[in-house]
Amino acid sequence: MAKGRQYFGDGLAYLNPSDLKGKLIVIEGTDGVGRSTHIELLQEWLEVQGYGVITTGWTRSSLMSRTIESAKEGNILDHWSLSLLYATDFADRLEHQIIPALRSGFIVLADRYVYTAFARDTVRSGNPKWIRDVFGFALVPDLVCYLRIDADTLALRVLESNGMNYWESGMDLRLGTDLYDSFKKYQSLMIEEFDKMAEEFKFEVVDARKPLEEIQDFLRAKIQPLLRQGPRRELARIPVPAGTADPSPH
Repeated sequence: MAKGRQYFGDGLAYLNPSDLKGKLIVIEGTDGVGRSTHIELLQEWLEVQGYGVITTGWTRSSLMSRTIESAKEGNILDHWSLSLLYATDFADRLEHQIIPALRSGFIVLADRYVYTAFARDTVRSGNPKWIRDVFGFALVPDLVCYLRIDADTLALRVLESNGMNYWESGMDLRLGTDLYDSFKKYQSLMIEEFDKMAEEFKFEVVDARKPLEEIQDFLRAKIQPLLRQGPRRELARIPVPAGTADPSPH
């Protein structure tokens, strides 16, 4: 992890970012774009090479995951409450998963990061300042890869997989008369916000409509140089079993 890592805001007074030896790699994108699949493939690729890897993702905090799911079931949360629940989930994962792993030299693969919160809250409130202040304690990642897709293609993918739900369709915003119409309008607004942040925060952008193998090639090509930065011993390494290849990106 690069010395002098910065935060999105005031940060954490007790934490010296230069002590964190690992790498924080984020895969961002809209609902249903394929982030989880690529995280799994990247984890396997890195572990085969002997790197210590952990994954983390939205609403996976042991403290908050059930609370968030229960709170969302009634479909009555206002955007302030929803954002604060997600911020609490993130804070718990940062404190108990992300920072300890980075301190130990692990690679952390994050399925979504604070950018998802920025996009969602801005779409709902029209004001990005409040949500960015809320997440001012978050570490700036070493790399953010953004899986970009258009709303029409995304809608077809979601229909073919798990279907659409109330929150992913932005039904609380009353954008359309049914799930499908609302989903396309809401996700179009989300894509606009991600596109703005891609320029602002210098995301590495890949067309998520490409074949899975091509997207993996892109992601691995962006991650590989990051692994070579600084002394290699800083990153946690797990012995590779005898006879196992140490593959480079395709």
